Amino acid sequence: MQTAPYKRIVLKLSGEALAGNDGFGINHEIITDISQQVVEVVQKGVEVGIVVGGGNIWRGVAGSAKGMDRATADYMGMLATVINSLALQDALEQTDMPTRVMSAIEMKEVAEPYIRRRAIRHLEKGRVVIFAAGTGNPYFSTDTAAALRSAEIEADVILMAKKVDGVYDSDPIQNPQARKFNFLEYIDVINKGLGVMDSTAASLCMENNIPIVVFDLTKYGNILKAAMGEKIGTYVGR
Repeated sequence: MQTAPYKRIVLKLSGEALAGNDGFGINHEIITDISQQVVEVVQKGVEVGIVVGGGNIWRGVAGSAKGMDRATADYMGMLATVINSLALQDALEQTDMPTRVMSAIEMKEVAEPYIRRRAIRHLEKGRVVIFAAGTGNPYFSTDTAAALRSAEIEADVILMAKKVDGVYDSDPIQNPQARKFNFLEYIDVINKGLGVMDSTAASLCMENNIPIVVFDLTKYGNILKAAMGEKIGTYVGR
């Protein structure tokens, strides 16, 4: 059996990815496919943490742009990530995969509070841990939450699931001549503003030497390929 190169990973899912072509809400087929792939990764002996966004329900930045108080808009976005996390938990548990949702904002009726040592213990026991509510603070994206949680639990890599097959020098949908990068250094992501993740998250990954693999979520099996170290998408590191 092929040995996974990573012991512990953090899978970053955008909220938009859960909506698929619907554009809004949660697409049942997509969330089922993601859950099945996560189970395959766990069966390879890899510990999996997941950070999910909330853009399929609410985007704090968009609310702020329309005049809403930024902190309020961001807290609404954090609540949207909790909805997505619970949906993902349900889909995983339909496959008999033990999970825990850990929220940065306390809501004990639906999720455990995020406690670093408890999260690590869950992972060590083979449970999938879904980190909800971002960092628990406004003005920080779920990309930053993924970088922060990865550093805290000492994850070996962040798998950034996107709707494109890697990082390009321009939008490949708008520009057919866009060039794909197979490898990037952290500083390139920050200086060139390539849209892998925001600069705060990229800086945190750089400081803690956490590699990032950006890959296409729309092809079934890519989560397992990325977790097994296959050369897909774009690798960001040193």
